[in-house]
Amino acid sequence: MAACFSVCRAYVRGADRLLRLCPRCELQAQTGLSRLHRTGFATAAQAVSNTEQTAVSDAKESFSLIQEKRHDQAERSVLINCPPNTNKKKFLAYISKHGDIRNHFFYETYGIYAVVEFSSRDSISSLKENCTIPSLQHEASVPFKSRLLTLSSTATGKKQTGPNAIKCHNLTPPSFDKLINQLSKQETVDQQMQCLTEACQLTEENISLRFLVCSLLRDIAAAYFPDCIIRPFGSTVNSFGKLGCDLDMFLDLDAVSGHDQSKGSGLSLEYQVKRGASERNVTQSILSVIGECVDVFSPGCVGVQKILNARCPLVRFSHQPSSFRCDLTANNRVAMKSSEMLFIYGSLDERLRFLVFTIRYWARAHGITNSFPGAWITNFSLTMLVVFFLQQRTPALLPTLNQLRDLAGPSDKCVIEGNDCTMVTDLSKITLQQNTDTLEKLLQEFFEFYGSFDFGKSSINIRKGREQNKPETSAMHIQNPFETDLNVSRNVNSSQLQRFVTLCKESAWIFQSGDMLKRRSASSSNKIPQWGVAALLMPSVTKSVEAREKRNRRKNERTAERIMSVLQSLKSPAEAGEA
Repeated sequence: MAACFSVCRAYVRGADRLLRLCPRCELQAQTGLSRLHRTGFATAAQAVSNTEQTAVSDAKESFSLIQEKRHDQAERSVLINCPPNTNKKKFLAYISKHGDIRNHFFYETYGIYAVVEFSSRDSISSLKENCTIPSLQHEASVPFKSRLLTLSSTATGKKQTGPNAIKCHNLTPPSFDKLINQLSKQETVDQQMQCLTEACQLTEENISLRFLVCSLLRDIAAAYFPDCIIRPFGSTVNSFGKLGCDLDMFLDLDAVSGHDQSKGSGLSLEYQVKRGASERNVTQSILSVIGECVDVFSPGCVGVQKILNARCPLVRFSHQPSSFRCDLTANNRVAMKSSEMLFIYGSLDERLRFLVFTIRYWARAHGITNSFPGAWITNFSLTMLVVFFLQQRTPALLPTLNQLRDLAGPSDKCVIEGNDCTMVTDLSKITLQQNTDTLEKLLQEFFEFYGSFDFGKSSINIRKGREQNKPETSAMHIQNPFETDLNVSRNVNSSQLQRFVTLCKESAWIFQSGDMLKRRSASSSNKIPQWGVAALLMPSVTKSVEAREKRNRRKNERTAERIMSVLQSLKSPAEAGEA
């Protein structure tokens, strides 16, 4: 079945995402692809004729290779807190004395910061040699020499203006009102969904900063584990991250174990090590020590919490210079494979990303998801629902996970803790059927699909791409793609599931009525009325659902009263007298 899935779409849909992930790619090809998306979905023949050469070469870059490139860029970067009156030209001239600057950008959170990427790591050594430990009058300094620096200036004056002024990149999503206004100006629902994605997705600068934060923390952990790497996973790397999302990362200790040296001489050396009662116990001990070091030594890290008794032990903290909320775990390799799986799916067909961003924003706007733990549906569960829905299309937009496994080569084989995590990494091996459904049609039929889905009996399984009988009594069951005995939506209770289903029905009804899907001209006050996706995000949808639920409750109460009345009237006169 995998063989029936055209390479054309794999290149066309995946190429532009890969181009965004590889900032050094040809600008001409990037511009051509963005033009195709602005004018709607081009035919496969048009796309191939315009972008075939770049798309084919970029599609060969695997998920892991992209991550390694970003990790290397972060290792050659520093984060510098700058005064508000900094002259950009003078700043770059001063920093470039220590080596060639490959890339740089500024942003503003708790002050103005510059991310500077050098061409060589030697430049960082040169820069740090010219840095000093600050002297404090009433406090003592912890003399840890990190790559988080502060630029001091004797110059005084107002903020710079003109060509030498610092222009800060935005790290936060647009406000709700601003986004609604942007969406209402679009011409079609498809354009609205693309506009929403482009406004909310992680920027190149934001991703670079996330990798840099991981690299700064790695400097702390390397004191104990010199060969370790702190890797981001989840939204940062899976292509579905939105501005403002948390930074999930894990301490990768695989490289610490070393290599087998017994071949040839028959002799080998081993490190003497401490032993723990279990791998979990060792993980808890490591994270406890790393968490303490982050709290005491790492500048900018505040609110450190060591949550070691969770199913997956973690250290949680906030990184003030970037405003990221961070979760650090250890050796969470299955989570990284889940990130790679979503990256592959997002690369195969851009419509998946547009759908996921739209549905996630819709869910947050109506309180279906929440940033705090609880009985709400998570963003990962929502993404699984979208992937499964696209696997059900005729023809299917996305292959099943088993099909990705069957296309894998020997080097792709991966088993983690007994779980088969094998997937093809070469996107050119994947062929897709020609499905030309518009985004508007897919969004409407997503709501219709889950508005009538039998969650009481059926389970979601993207590995096989079909419904299964529920193996447990939880309200919603979505099988974990790799740890197949786990339910990723086990936290969801029946009331939250019913709320999701009801809102799907209400949103499907809005599509079916058609009134709110027509773009209307601006009013006399030049205010464009909300329509399409903008209308779906408005609180009126939730209010309509609540009003309908209230009417249903009153109707059920009246029905119950009539039934009681009939039962009373059927009683015999004697029974009625005794009562």
